[in-house]
Amino acid sequence: MSAPVTVETLDALSPRDLPQLDALVAASGWNQLAADWRLFERLGSVHAIRDGEGTIVASGAVLPLERATDAPRNQPGAAWISMILVAPAARGQGLGRAVFAHCLERVRAQGRVAMLDATPQGEPLYASFGFAPLWRLTRWRREALAHAADPAPVDRPDAAPLAALDTEALGLARPQVLADLLARPGSRCVRDGLAFAVVREGRVAHHVGPLLAADEAHARALLPRALAGIAGPVLIDVPDGRAQLAQALRATGFEPQRGFARMALPPAGAAAPAGHPSFIHAIAGPEFG
Repeated sequence: MSAPVTVETLDALSPRDLPQLDALVAASGWNQLAADWRLFERLGSVHAIRDGEGTIVASGAVLPLERATDAPRNQPGAAWISMILVAPAARGQGLGRAVFAHCLERVRAQGRVAMLDATPQGEPLYASFGFAPLWRLTRWRREALAHAADPAPVDRPDAAPLAALDTEALGLARPQVLADLLARPGSRCVRDGLAFAVVREGRVAHHVGPLLAADEAHARALLPRALAGIAGPVLIDVPDGRAQLAQALRATGFEPQRGFARMALPPAGAAAPAGHPSFIHAIAGPEFG
């Protein structure tokens, strides 16, 4: 019988921990930066499994999100589970399942709805824990360009009005997350009266999202401004069924890369956040919802 696995909650990321967590991201080809781990450390929690030498070989993160003030009484707050990563040499030993189960227990202990965006590989695992899909989305990727149009002027608006729109769309409040993304070096916001998008740098590509708009036509109209000035690769995660936006993405060199399923596991008697998904034309990222 194999030895029991110990999952550790990292109350603070040490100078040794952060490079090891970054190494897990790099080994998986994911897009997160050290700033993302710091955000989880500050606003949520980071969980890890170490090998016999003390090196982190598996990870997970939990990000609590508060319920909207006008949410139904049977809808509690939620917590996003993400960053379930395992070092290549340690895969196949059940470490990903162990760290995920630990994260889920933390969410359940808080009485929150557990939520995540599952890859096709991860969806069966999460379904085995009782998660059900709410809706599906697709990651689109554009490779680097030889030349890029001049970028739009840097816009760093007050995050509060944007956060109010984000709460209405998602059904959950995450003002500190949006403020963090907007404040990062290299981030910018593009907006008009009926739409806004956050553009930020990542490890392997720029990421566009969230992109919120009153309708798909306004989201499509904002897309060129979001992409302006980016010569390198770009990722954007778009809910399925956005035919106009998909057409615009293909016309600008994007191709679908992989799907995700937005999944939820509410406590008994509770409901998953509803929000207004029709306003969401690109998510903030599978790590943030």
